[in-house]
Amino acid sequence: MIHKLAEVQTENIGQNTSVWQFSIILKNAIIGDNCNINCHVFIENDVIIGDNVTIKPCVQIWDGLKIENNVFVGPNVTFVNDKIPRSKQYPESFQSTIIKHNASIGANATILGGLSIGAFSLIGAGSVVTKNVPNRALVIGSPAKIIAWLNSDGTKMTPINDRKFRDNEDKIWVLENNNLTIENE
Repeated sequence: MIHKLAEVQTENIGQNTSVWQFSIILKNAIIGDNCNINCHVFIENDVIIGDNVTIKPCVQIWDGLKIENNVFVGPNVTFVNDKIPRSKQYPESFQSTIIKHNASIGANATILGGLSIGAFSLIGAGSVVTKNVPNRALVIGSPAKIIAWLNSDGTKMTPINDRKFRDNEDKIWVLENNNLTIENE
């Protein structure tokens, strides 16, 4: 469903994807199946959006951004793709950012360019992300800092000690160099 007040130039939109009023999607953007692109969203050309992605109102998806499957992008999230922006001066290439599968980004968060936002991670509302976010991390603040580790459903894992966490399926995860791995796997 493409709202009659949206301007959609691309033909690369998957099945059952909704694009709401006052959104603009440029001709080379690729959008997967079953997505919900809310009102007042702008999507540039060099953008890939996976399946089952929700993009809430007033978000701009700039060149160089890849969003994997099952990602939630809250209202007014800001993405950056140019490290040294200047009026009428364009970089040789824009920074590439990847939002990995099942990540969620809270309202009004800012994601600087050239970063990776890990799978199953959660960016708290209003946070400013200045460095890569590991898988399953809950980050908040400005600059965003890790405050907890998450289960697949977005709830917090239970800390056992500084390096071990128990998930909601009773698996033990071990933290090493800001990366979680399942113990004994």
